[in-house]
Amino acid sequence: MRIAMISEHASPLALLGGVDAGGQNQHVAELSAALAEDGHEVRVYTRRADPDVANEVPLRPGVLVEHVPAGPAEPVPKDELLPYMGIFGEWLLGRWKDGPWAPDVVHAHFWMSGLAALTARSRFPVPVVVTYHALGIVKRRYQGSADTSPSQRIGYERVLGRQADAVVSQCSDELNEMIALGVPRERINLIPSGVDSAHFTPLGPAERRGPLSRILCVGRLVERKGYADLIRALPAVPNAECVIVGGPPAAELSGDPVAGKLWTLAGSVGVAERVRLVGGVSRDRMPRWYRSADVLTCPAWYEPFGLTPLEAMACGVPVVAYGVGGFTDTVVDGVTGHLVPARDHRALATTLRRLLREPSRLMAYGTAAVDRARSCYSWRRTAEQLGRLYATLAGEEAALLSSSGAVPA
Repeated sequence: MRIAMISEHASPLALLGGVDAGGQNQHVAELSAALAEDGHEVRVYTRRADPDVANEVPLRPGVLVEHVPAGPAEPVPKDELLPYMGIFGEWLLGRWKDGPWAPDVVHAHFWMSGLAALTARSRFPVPVVVTYHALGIVKRRYQGSADTSPSQRIGYERVLGRQADAVVSQCSDELNEMIALGVPRERINLIPSGVDSAHFTPLGPAERRGPLSRILCVGRLVERKGYADLIRALPAVPNAECVIVGGPPAAELSGDPVAGKLWTLAGSVGVAERVRLVGGVSRDRMPRWYRSADVLTCPAWYEPFGLTPLEAMACGVPVVAYGVGGFTDTVVDGVTGHLVPARDHRALATTLRRLLREPSRLMAYGTAAVDRARSCYSWRRTAEQLGRLYATLAGEEAALLSSSGAVPA
């Protein structure tokens, strides 16, 4: 089957850790790879943000990334991309109608990709699947006036949920949010992301560390990830260091505003010597960082799914997370780690302090975490579930075209 992945701002080729480069980039890259291993032919369409990059870049056998000329060929914050989605969709339409390759199914990642997909579908009959990766109504709830999303976002997401042929929810919390938004329940398919358990493993080299217990955080340097909450908790967690991996490369951290705020906060609460910001790290080195940690902490205010807990779990590291979003599905409280009340840094401190004092419990949680990551969250399982969904939709589309006498453009 030929599958078009649309990921307008999140290229699978991007270095992870930037403001607009995180879980969605990795999700699209690893899902595409897993689908290709199943024999599907995948093309990923992402906006051209560099004038020198090739029009087409092979990602791996069976997966090709195409750069779409929509807007300036330079980095643009994703919240400023909406005006270019019509151009993006029209380009897709022309490409599929007149080019040598056309998809059997389109899978749009993020709401703006969904708009581009529906634009193309208006004159090219093909089933469209949408994964939101984050919902505007949830973002606005937690960020309030700091939310920089376009004002039309929530309305467009509601329309997408009703016009797409299928919608993918990555966790049960997101499914409930979709229903509240007005997405028909019968169109929602609960299919979580996966983790590459061949890459993220308990065995292998680890980054060097000193005598302190290591609390690891991984993700983009944005306020909602909650790193400040962990720094506020650290004075009550003695003999432990906080290591944050993510953001721009280490050499550029001094100019990052969020990094500056975190360093200032660490100094003000007296833990500057126990807080380390590493900067962006390549995927190849991430298992070493996970293996070096005693615990991964995820203090995000909200999280649509969250891949980092799965990666840590696959490396045998327990997780302490706020009980929000996808964390409530992936982390089993008292089995693979702990869930604590959101935005409660005192509860976070108490939980971490107690857990770090019990090496046997850390080991038990880590063992259970590996088992859960491997058995419940493999990309193979995700690809198989989506493959069945694609086949059903493509079959229905073919039947409709046949009964109407229509011929694809």
